[in-house]
Amino acid sequence: MSVVFNISDSTNRKTVTKFPREIMKKEHVWIPMSDGAKLAATIWLPKDAVENPVPAILEYLPYRKDDFTAIRDSARHPYFAGHGYASIRVDIRGTGNSDGILLDEYLKQEQDDALEVFDWIAKQPWATGDVGMIGKSWGGFNGLQVAARQHPALKTIITLCSTDDRYSDDVHYRGGNILASDMLWWASTMFAYSARPQDPEVVGESWKENWLKRLNTPPYVQEWMRHQTRDAYWKHGSVCEDYAAINIPVFAVSGWQDGYTDAVFRLVENLPNAKGLIGPWAHEYPEVATPEPAIGFLQECIRWWDQWLKGKDTGIKEEPKFITWIQDSELPKVNYEERPGKWVAETAWPSENISEKHFWLNDGKLVNEAIGTGGNITVPSVQEHGFYAGVFCPFGEPGDLPSDQRLENGKSVVFTSDPFTEDFDMLGHPVFDMEFTTDEENALVAVRLSDKAPTGESTLISWGMLNLNQLKSREHPEALHSNQVYQASVKLNAFGQSIPAGHQLEVAISPTYWPQAWPSPKPVTLKVRTGAKTKLRLPIRTKQHELDQSIHFDPPETAQVIDKEILRAENRTRTVSHHTITDVWKLEDYSDEGERKLLMNGLVHGSVNKNTYTIKSGDPLSAHIQCEWELTVGRQENWETKLLTNSEMTSDLTTFYLKNTMVAFYNGEEIFRKTWKEEIPRNFQ
Repeated sequence: MSVVFNISDSTNRKTVTKFPREIMKKEHVWIPMSDGAKLAATIWLPKDAVENPVPAILEYLPYRKDDFTAIRDSARHPYFAGHGYASIRVDIRGTGNSDGILLDEYLKQEQDDALEVFDWIAKQPWATGDVGMIGKSWGGFNGLQVAARQHPALKTIITLCSTDDRYSDDVHYRGGNILASDMLWWASTMFAYSARPQDPEVVGESWKENWLKRLNTPPYVQEWMRHQTRDAYWKHGSVCEDYAAINIPVFAVSGWQDGYTDAVFRLVENLPNAKGLIGPWAHEYPEVATPEPAIGFLQECIRWWDQWLKGKDTGIKEEPKFITWIQDSELPKVNYEERPGKWVAETAWPSENISEKHFWLNDGKLVNEAIGTGGNITVPSVQEHGFYAGVFCPFGEPGDLPSDQRLENGKSVVFTSDPFTEDFDMLGHPVFDMEFTTDEENALVAVRLSDKAPTGESTLISWGMLNLNQLKSREHPEALHSNQVYQASVKLNAFGQSIPAGHQLEVAISPTYWPQAWPSPKPVTLKVRTGAKTKLRLPIRTKQHELDQSIHFDPPETAQVIDKEILRAENRTRTVSHHTITDVWKLEDYSDEGERKLLMNGLVHGSVNKNTYTIKSGDPLSAHIQCEWELTVGRQENWETKLLTNSEMTSDLTTFYLKNTMVAFYNGEEIFRKTWKEEIPRNFQ
């Protein structure tokens, strides 16, 4: 069919216009693989593309183009097509209507299939043979990974909210610690997501047999927990292992609320033809992201594609290499609609405009010079420290962000600066250097950096944690000795932050951070030694007025999204409770993502997710996580499927215990039930 789309955005941040070229949409296109499998694709392209061939843009995801991402796909891909590109959305093998099952993240098979997709594109009559990739999160990851495979057709990528290091900077491990908040949650998400069936109206009668195979997919968390150090499993797909393998232009994008901001700094530093952009946003595309200001990101994509896929001079080459949003100071809120601030630009990273400011510890204060030869500060374990940290990777949902850190400060050891006498900006990574001893052979440290207002409120602006058993090696951890003095450097998350006169900075130290970090097997007491070797290093930015003021973005534009009917509204709650008799602390995170019907194909899909994190004061072995999902997809008339999953994780002194249960229903009747149990030894976690 052929449709002319107008630009419109349901969030009311919109500019209405017409595309330069009339477009058409090709649905249920099959892309054959060399082993006989078929991948499902949807393609938007100019109507006259056969007469006037165009470059192609590929988005390659496991999130089901015909239902789960159909609305967001309709806002973006027609826009690219209307500006002279074939915009292609492909379901990864084992997901959506594509053949097979998906056994894990970022497998070599996933990359190999992408290379065959490029080969297929090059043979199409509407294609020039030049290809770009775009993707957020999973699609940003595989864009980087496929770029490193150096297919001649792939000329450039735009990667959003992604990482170059799968061990150090993803949802599984952070600072060498199990990221307890997300390890099981994300695994439970993919456990449910990957088990959804194909659409019988698209694939035919084989859908049910194929569905039963997908239902038997092992939970990914089992494999992730078998690799608790940075071994070959994680090095696969981590492009930081060989940045030189990426020899094409890369546009790397993220937001300060996103969980993947740090990677943009590394990519801009290590890829000679990379550009970086960081706004105030959560884990979302910048034209629709919160908090404001959203930008005309699709226009920026067209400028990027035109430069590298059509050879047009759009000015991209002459623009600053790295553009970031410096956020103004704000009182703590669990959700912001807007983050005031300013755009700043750097011509290179690392930047000569960044200098380090040091603070040392002394008697509960951050001071401007090291005092004395050093004494010991005792930092005990408080297992419930961390419940008010917010989520690791916010999506812009209510309740995602950290609460007032005064709720946490009594559970850690805090050092506070004097009020500052003038404003200053920071851009980059804060680092906390620490000389310490510990009374246990397994230990971690978490460090929080907060902006304290004159009225007392404390806003978390960065945090980091480190597995102290990995001081020498991420791959080969070692036991700590109680009589030995160690030196550690904890790199906190990068930020762009303004601190006004009259405010103070707080540094909080703890050997616990539940549920961000899985707790050490036994309660740990750190003794941090003050003196010259224990200090906070801050990245202070010198303002570049002329360059900074030259930055401008157009208002957001998107294509008009497809029509839908809301059958159940979204609902989100996030609560922390303390049972004072049992001394058990609990965080319950409930998200009903609603249910909607897509009018273009009649598909109905919905989801409900509940995650519960509990721990008993003083008992790290009481840590328990439970993640529950309900997913529905079908047509109300004659085809309804439902998945119920339950995932749990516990530990004792030596072992992690995993339990995952899947139950599937077809038209209200249970057709599948299975439980996977796994015991995995602790490896200095």
